[in-house]
Amino acid sequence: MIRTVILDLGGVIVPLDFATSYGRLSALSGHPVSEVEARIKATPLLVEYETGRITSAEFHEQFSREFGFSVEEAEFADLWCSLFPEHSVIPPVWLSEIRRQKRLLLLSNTNEIHFERLLKQRPYLADFDHHVVSYKAGAMKPDPAIYKTVLEHAECPPEECFFTDDVLKYVEGARAAGIDAEQFLGPDKLRADLAARGIIVSA
Repeated sequence: MIRTVILDLGGVIVPLDFATSYGRLSALSGHPVSEVEARIKATPLLVEYETGRITSAEFHEQFSREFGFSVEEAEFADLWCSLFPEHSVIPPVWLSEIRRQKRLLLLSNTNEIHFERLLKQRPYLADFDHHVVSYKAGAMKPDPAIYKTVLEHAECPPEECFFTDDVLKYVEGARAAGIDAEQFLGPDKLRADLAARGIIVSA
């Protein structure tokens, strides 16, 4: 029996609009969008930031230097958070519905600027019993260490946890930790995955 439900954040609860984010960075830096994307993927800065190895101030300074622009911290935070459209992927009410039935945890690769902004903008994120976020945990999915951390908050064995994530390798990482996990392929599939485990959410 499933006693704890673990949900990813970006791509499952909150949508990710990389085109808008890369476009704004391109306009500010003068680099083509394709180069912006390639630079972000090539630099170790994001991994360092999302594992808590550098602070938000250090990330702002080093990222700005890498891309050749200079903006104040508040403007940079707005730019950095342009990744998130206002709507949600799954109905936010599902979180409270799940929590009434099971323990509910968040497991996300994220950083301080993103997460603190989302906590302010999306009050429904308070419906979780606990947030396990990479920049505080010091590890990112699919590192076994972050699954170990989330299981410390699950209050049940791994096999009594259900996890969903839109990224397959993160699902596989959870399965390797003994967690019952399915790839997120949309709200309808998640509703069916939850129902198969005795957890009912509204249509």
